[in-house]
Amino acid sequence: MVREVVYTEKAPKPVGPYSQAIRCGKFLFISGQLGIDVSTGRLLEGFEEQAKKAFQNIFAILESAGFHVEDLVKITIYLKDSEYFKRMNRVYEEIFKNHRPTRTTVIASPPVEEALIEVDAVAYKED
Repeated sequence: MVREVVYTEKAPKPVGPYSQAIRCGKFLFISGQLGIDVSTGRLLEGFEEQAKKAFQNIFAILESAGFHVEDLVKITIYLKDSEYFKRMNRVYEEIFKNHRPTRTTVIASPPVEEALIEVDAVAYKED
């Protein structure tokens, strides 16, 4: 099976020894994304802003690998605090509308102190 590293300037650069994403056959595994604005390199303020930007970063990586939002099959969301769960659901519903990938939500501290959410994803695409 061919394994390909995926990288785009339209999403934040990895801050450690990992790849933005790896394409493995028909699957694309996307590393955790924070609500970082690529143009400034800074984390946005506010939960909804960070959540939307984290998903936009996921979508930029998807696009760069030739995938689409509808190809997402698994999302994992890491929330800094359980108080964000209902707010995250509203953002998630707004973003995904009718497409409903599987999802796991975990309460955990993202790697950056000010980060309120981190999102990783898996996509699958037929040839």
